[in-house]
Amino acid sequence: MKKNYDIIIIGGGPAGLAAAISAYDNGVKDVLILEREKCLGGILNQCIHNGFGLSRFKESLTGPEYAERFIDGVVDRNIEYLTETTVLSISDDKKVTAINSDEGIFTVEGKAVVLSMGCRERSRGALNVAGTRPAGVYSAGTAQKYVNILGYMPGRSVVILGSGDIGLIMARRMTLEGAKVHAVCEIMPHSSGLKRNIVQCLDDFDIPLYLNHTITNIEGKDRVTGVTISQVDENKKPIKGTEKHFDCDTVLFSVGLIPENELSKTAGVELSMKTKGAVVDETRETSVDGIFACGNVLQVHDLVDFVSEEAEIAGKYAAEYVLFGKKDKDTINTNCGKNVSYVLPQKVNKSSKENVKLFFRVQNVIKDATITVTCNGQTVLSKKKKICVPGEMETALLLANKINELNGDITVTVEGN
Repeated sequence: MKKNYDIIIIGGGPAGLAAAISAYDNGVKDVLILEREKCLGGILNQCIHNGFGLSRFKESLTGPEYAERFIDGVVDRNIEYLTETTVLSISDDKKVTAINSDEGIFTVEGKAVVLSMGCRERSRGALNVAGTRPAGVYSAGTAQKYVNILGYMPGRSVVILGSGDIGLIMARRMTLEGAKVHAVCEIMPHSSGLKRNIVQCLDDFDIPLYLNHTITNIEGKDRVTGVTISQVDENKKPIKGTEKHFDCDTVLFSVGLIPENELSKTAGVELSMKTKGAVVDETRETSVDGIFACGNVLQVHDLVDFVSEEAEIAGKYAAEYVLFGKKDKDTINTNCGKNVSYVLPQKVNKSSKENVKLFFRVQNVIKDATITVTCNGQTVLSKKKKICVPGEMETALLLANKINELNGDITVTVEGN
């Protein structure tokens, strides 16, 4: 195999595929995708439910169907890819060290690198849930792979902790496969999943959602035999006397996703404490010249349509970096105002010739919301929205001519009831 490429893309999921196609279509044909799984497509391969592509393709696709459209795009362009290849490290001079069964350990060098490694689930160990370590405790994503890819049922009597989208979808999936899902517990006063998933996956199947509740004990020696859940106070501490017990043989955890940034760290990429992903400008270039990031490794998205959109930005500007070299940048920062947990990109170039879409999330449910973008106390953008919830990503579009006039940092604020 070759040792040098114009662009190397780490990860062949929805972000990596879209970035590769975008780079190719923007003039760089010498692209390599490195994917650790057996097939391209990433997590979409196990997401056999529909609802993907509603924004992008105006139709409801399953995960594999959505992935197939981009895989076909990669194949049609003859973009090179290696599967069953694990990347071990990335240096700040864009040398990528990887391993597979054919080449052993090898190194390839790119003029630009796109990080699209996705994210991973938080485990039980991150939560300190009391109890023994019996069989029957899974992350929701692992259970999804068992059911949808391997054809195994993790259990027949289930309690789910966390109302993230994967947990909600698995509540429905387990029910459809004949299991009894007793409850979904959420420690926050609101769900972290999409509203449509709450309706379609819980309400339609009469599965109760216990807000302000958490699991306080897992019972069982060899196999889970039951769990105890408790209501929590405003400090997230269990309230005595509110315990509920469920006999069950399986516990699924859907308690958040974390960007896979181990490789980003080896390259010296600056990470954000808020998103847990890289700090980037509107081109999705990181703090290391020529290294770009997109998709769930950058920020955890709720819709794959947004992943593809963001990846196309990274692919386009990675191609520009290869074709035209490094550009001087004069950036301003984006900041979180009232009720906003993060804003991305964290930096915006004042000389941007294109409109910039800001992505952000709110900290709480806000009704009759007013979204405001300000600079030095002056309003740059203001819009209304009926409701903003933490489980759904919000956006605000900054026009290029407005950005060119800014003289100070940007702050995004959301206020309402």
